[in-house]
Amino acid sequence: AYCYHGQTLLASDKCGEAIRSLQESEKFFAKAEALCKEYGETKGPGTTAKPSGHLFFRKLGSLIKNTLEKCQRENGFIYFQKVPAEAPQLELKANYGLVEPVPFEFPALNSHWTPETVAAFDLTKRPKDDTAKPKPDEEVKPLKEPDIKPQKDSGCQIS
Repeated sequence: AYCYHGQTLLASDKCGEAIRSLQESEKFFAKAEALCKEYGETKGPGTTAKPSGHLFFRKLGSLIKNTLEKCQRENGFIYFQKVPAEAPQLELKANYGLVEPVPFEFPALNSHWTPETVAAFDLTKRPKDDTAKPKPDEEVKPLKEPDIKPQKDSGCQIS
């Protein structure tokens, strides 16, 4: 999140804040990389998963590095802004591109569903003679297939 926030800040000409955001991103990426390597070395049924080798994780590391170098280079040539000591706050509430979730509510119960009605659906109380007996297999009579002779003048040619 800090990496993409840094890119947004750079696009809006806030290079100092972008550098600080990308430095924070680099710090969290290093922590995540250490945890991913530790997870990949643990014993257990999930050892085939190697999150540190995942394509997104590998691309994110180079994206952070390249964007940070770009910000530092542009800040030295163009912007000359100071890098703040505190990382910029992330806006956690998205205000675009997302739909507000509709809270789910169960519909009201119909008046026909009483405890007696629900108890009547007990499958352990079904009649035992209800099971259908399998029918004996009927003998399948063979069908005579028509005699189809290949025709030579069908119009198809193999060349």
